[in-house]
Amino acid sequence: MKITVITPTFNRANLLNKLYNSLLANAKTETEIEWLIIDDGSKDNTKEKVQEMITESRIEIKYEFQENQGKMAAINRMVPYATGDLIIECDSDDFFTKDAFSIIEQIWNKNKERKDIYAFCFLKYDTEGNNMGKNFSKQETTMFDLYFKEGEDGEKALVFFSNIRKQYQYLIERNEKFSTEARMHHKMDENYKIVTVNEPIMICEYQQEGYTKNITKQFKENPYGYYEYFKEILQKDLAGVKFSKKLYVIKHYILFSYLTKQYSSKNIKEIKNKIWYYLLLIPGMIKSKKICK
Repeated sequence: MKITVITPTFNRANLLNKLYNSLLANAKTETEIEWLIIDDGSKDNTKEKVQEMITESRIEIKYEFQENQGKMAAINRMVPYATGDLIIECDSDDFFTKDAFSIIEQIWNKNKERKDIYAFCFLKYDTEGNNMGKNFSKQETTMFDLYFKEGEDGEKALVFFSNIRKQYQYLIERNEKFSTEARMHHKMDENYKIVTVNEPIMICEYQQEGYTKNITKQFKENPYGYYEYFKEILQKDLAGVKFSKKLYVIKHYILFSYLTKQYSSKNIKEIKNKIWYYLLLIPGMIKSKKICK
């Protein structure tokens, strides 16, 4: 088995050692490792730091540089170069547990012949050892059902089947620099499922300047991708989705309608959700104006 790890990075040279060392720890298994690093326009010494790692020749590392286009465009660029059986996207502020690849290999051996799944989904912990979400309640599901029907609201670590992952890309609107990964996941959900595993394989150490820490800024700078995301959800059959989740989607659809100046109830499939849209539209616009000052 061979695993390709794809890491998009931007001015994070000081963090790459921790991820690198976690890969070296996992390299002690029989699993082959390929690390593809895509430098999204860094101005620090990222290139020199990576070159030092390449010179050590301890694992296979490939480095590419591009002018800053954002995380999703960076990953899209690197996916076609992956030669592993599996692909894992790992941010530069994440790293792997010492037994991550052994756990993945066990799950791979049980499921590698299956044609109906696109990924294994594992737990993700923070540096204090806390689960960043909830344990899985089902052994097989979809990413949409996981977050909209099964009550998940935290982060997970996805390990994709390469042959399927290469058929999809992150959807980017109007050259925005960020888009939620869930848009692609939901497309994959239409044809495949995920196998869930209640084991952590990845540790996250959030940085102050990271995407999640600055979510309001991300919303304002990348509204069109989010608008399409919530529009696509409202076009689905939402049977089984909790009412609170439906309200969450409608409120965010209004927020991004405000940011993109694209207002339409035609994108909403269910009559009840259209009614809630109209009830919430004016107060939602007022709140959106305050949030986006």
